[in-house]
Amino acid sequence: MVTSIILINAQKSRINTIAEQLQSFPEISEVYSVSGKLDLIAIVRVATNDDLALLVTKKMVDIEGIEKTETMLAFKAYSRHDLESMFSLGM
Repeated sequence: MVTSIILINAQKSRINTIAEQLQSFPEISEVYSVSGKLDLIAIVRVATNDDLALLVTKKMVDIEGIEKTETMLAFKAYSRHDLESMFSLGM
């Protein structure tokens, strides 16, 4: 499984709409509105890097109001929660 964090700058008037659109994608497990230099953060879990590329270059590119993104790949999770078991059902 590939986990990534997508940092998003958006048009201020469209932040809520964009967040709702993003959370409708099955690849995106969580969307957070945040303070600071960013507007939204999306947590993505996909099977392959190709799936991530399709999400970013084919699906997200069509969302009106996204001004800039930065995608970071997660190498290892340090968590009290067993994330792998939470997201491995049916895979």
